[in-house]
Amino acid sequence: MTGIAQSAPAPGGPPGHWEAAARARAARLETLLGDPYDPANPHGLRALFTADERRTPPSATEALLDEEGWAAEFVPAAHGGRLTRADLLARALRPVFRRDVALGFGYGITSMFAVGAVWAAGSERQRRDTAALLLGGGRATILHHELAHANAILRDEFTARPAPGGGHLLNGRKDVVINAARAHAHVVYARTDTARGPRSHSVFLLDPAQAAPGTTRHLPRAATSGMRGALFSGLEFDGRAAPDDALVGGLGDGVALALRTFQVNRSVICGVVTAAADTVLHSAVRAATAGRSGPVARRWHRPLTGVFADLLACDAMATVALRALGLLPDRAHVFAAAVKYVVPDLLRENLEELAAVLGGRSYDLDSPHYGALDKLVRDLPVAGLGHAGTASCQAVIVPQLRSLAESAWFTEDEPPPELFRAGADLPALDYRTLGIAGGGDFMAASLVGSAARLAPGRGVGGQLGALAELAEAFVAELRALRATCRLLPPHRGALDRPAVCVLSDRYSLLVGAAAVLGVWESQDGTDPFLADPAWAVLALSRIGARLGIPVPDLPDGCTRQVLHELVRRYRSGLGCDLDATVLTQ
Repeated sequence: MTGIAQSAPAPGGPPGHWEAAARARAARLETLLGDPYDPANPHGLRALFTADERRTPPSATEALLDEEGWAAEFVPAAHGGRLTRADLLARALRPVFRRDVALGFGYGITSMFAVGAVWAAGSERQRRDTAALLLGGGRATILHHELAHANAILRDEFTARPAPGGGHLLNGRKDVVINAARAHAHVVYARTDTARGPRSHSVFLLDPAQAAPGTTRHLPRAATSGMRGALFSGLEFDGRAAPDDALVGGLGDGVALALRTFQVNRSVICGVVTAAADTVLHSAVRAATAGRSGPVARRWHRPLTGVFADLLACDAMATVALRALGLLPDRAHVFAAAVKYVVPDLLRENLEELAAVLGGRSYDLDSPHYGALDKLVRDLPVAGLGHAGTASCQAVIVPQLRSLAESAWFTEDEPPPELFRAGADLPALDYRTLGIAGGGDFMAASLVGSAARLAPGRGVGGQLGALAELAEAFVAELRALRATCRLLPPHRGALDRPAVCVLSDRYSLLVGAAAVLGVWESQDGTDPFLADPAWAVLALSRIGARLGIPVPDLPDGCTRQVLHELVRRYRSGLGCDLDATVLTQ
């Protein structure tokens, strides 16, 4: 096992140091991974595509991540790792996901999904041992409970029954588990109560090496429709013993632990997968500018600028959700689900728009310049951004809507401005403080506050006028949503009708718009492009069109400004995120 490389700085010192350290680690990893478009680079896109086609891990790149101790990003600083804030975690992971979502999942982020329950409710020994495992180069995997609308990863589950001598015996099988054969720890969400309800499942932390002979069987590698570079196989338990000290938290805590930890997982996924879409956008800009000495053809202005604005909006949503996990941990649950609900839809639409720009180049699957689109289309559903992820987010949002409409909307105070402001010191992420539901709706309050501050600009024209009109249109939609949600039935069984579930679309887009407004308002002028309203006007116009509400015409020069910035970033080797990340080109 490889330990953390001494050259990679670990967190320490005051909170203000955390962000600088995370930025330094991300920049270092970008440099070490090298130019993604260089066909001779062993960590470049061509090498990663080749490993993907062979359905094998990219061994050279995994060795590099081992050498850098990348798994330390998932271990809290209190236990010797680098995890401080959730938004900084996403920043540190982006260099890998920018190149290959499958690598990010197959190598490391699956471990994060698994051990979240340990950080939230594990005993001191469990936390210490798990930290030592990851810091020593080991991996953990999560064996999910079965969900409605499940994909292959979320289908089937294990059961656990009391053993005669104490502890539990686990039975069942799952045919698709990420890293099933390579994991050094299994975190199992097993059914311990046959009755449906919030106490139906429990979590067990198991060491595969301690399984008695014949109680664990590795199933053959599974065929999946996407993310072929990760190693998918299955596991079957037949009387697998789980001693008393393998239980994480209390008996029946599994559902609550899933709800608490999945909000971190959802937000991090959104924060890192936007970096993969950034790579595809760069490919599209290359296609639109290659061989041209003049400006980009007019027919590509709308898709290129629209996708750029959407990626900035996705980054704003994910960043605010990640920051809320530390700043407002007891109130971030519904917003995290809303972000996970919106971002995948935006990304899927974005990839369709970029496919039109790439044209026939999108079929050049071996090209490091143009092959990323096809791969990301396959990877997204397996990354939890398919239908199963949407359904699970609806299950969080919809039951809260009536309560929010009755007691929170238009009455709650705005969140602290630090939630949106880049560079603000924030508390560390503490899984133990994460709440479930309740706690009001700080993002709806932020939307109302932003609209009130922008109101003097209504009717004056220009970009600020358009921004003020858009903000007021979103507030009017929130009023209409409040009237509808107050009429929802109080009993949960009636909340799964399509007409009710569609309300989660409206709500999620509204709080997504609130994140964009909050991030724009927080700009201090350091980045003139982000301080200008153009990108926010374009992003919010697209969100408003998806909601079906009236949106003002784009002001003169809005699209031109956004296109100019996009081309500038492409030619300067900068990312299409809020940080304008310096990339290795």
